[in-house]
Amino acid sequence: MKSNGVTSVEGGAQRRLSLGMLSESRILRVCLGRPYLFLTTWMWRSLPVSLQRLTPARRYGMHLQSLIRLRAVRRQSFGTFFLRNRPELELMRRLLEERGHGANVAISVVGCSKGAEVYSIAWVMRSARPDVRLHVHAIDISREILEYAERGVYSLTTPSGLTGPTDEISSGDAGGRTCMDQSASLCERMTAAEMEAMFDRSDDRVTVRSWLREGINWYPGNAADPKIASVVGPQDIVVANRFLCHMDPVAAERCLRNVARLVRPGGYLFVSGLDLDVRTKVALEMGWKPVTDLMREIHEGDASLTGGWPLEYWGLEPFDEDRPDWMVRYASVFQIRRTP
Repeated sequence: MKSNGVTSVEGGAQRRLSLGMLSESRILRVCLGRPYLFLTTWMWRSLPVSLQRLTPARRYGMHLQSLIRLRAVRRQSFGTFFLRNRPELELMRRLLEERGHGANVAISVVGCSKGAEVYSIAWVMRSARPDVRLHVHAIDISREILEYAERGVYSLTTPSGLTGPTDEISSGDAGGRTCMDQSASLCERMTAAEMEAMFDRSDDRVTVRSWLREGINWYPGNAADPKIASVVGPQDIVVANRFLCHMDPVAAERCLRNVARLVRPGGYLFVSGLDLDVRTKVALEMGWKPVTDLMREIHEGDASLTGGWPLEYWGLEPFDEDRPDWMVRYASVFQIRRTP
């Protein structure tokens, strides 16, 4: 067994090596910059899909995405979809089965955007357990988009069917707000039967049915604000999906720690769509318990995230069970066993 002194020396050498590699990486970016990124991107695009799935290619893809993240200008996006990640919704339904008849369940959806995720959760859970009293808090930093989401009126016009930039269309224009930051229809992942169950339809617009809108409280708020926990109170389930990736890693980590404070001890935190290094670091330091049920299915359940890897900063790397930390790194849901 190595002595503590030897271990300390080796640890110091490893840290110096890591710092040296980081310094070299910075020099590489300064010297090569955009041409190097262009070359590495071109090489990735030239690889056949069958080769991209191999371990060496995946490692190359992770290197490429790290370069893209270093150069990317991150910005918040209001793009979303109804029923975006079906395995994620199925896990919520399973968690609801643990509740007794007539139980009260408090759920907060942080960064709720246009409301599609909020209404999807309400539809799945109320359809499965109409006896449960569901109390939903929907929170977003944009008051304007929050008011739009609360109305629950969406256009079926596709983004390509609009004229002019959608971010310049007034908030009263359902077509403009529905298509804002969308590359495809907000309802594209729904079946006709699901749309019939969730919406009232009039011409090219749909309105979320009244029984789904009931019991949802809409709050303008910043997920990084420490006061947010006192506003909504302890929650059984907190959903903070697909907005932390648009923050720089330091801000995302601070925000993630703050959002976790909303979860009551024993409750669950759903958090997908962020830099995995950030989530892994916080989960390990805070002692969060990864939920393994449907772990891989949830990780791979949103095609818009997995399809963006490695060429987009928000892309989600492939599931890799060979990593020693894979059970934490690829968990999108955690049980919070103590108050953070």
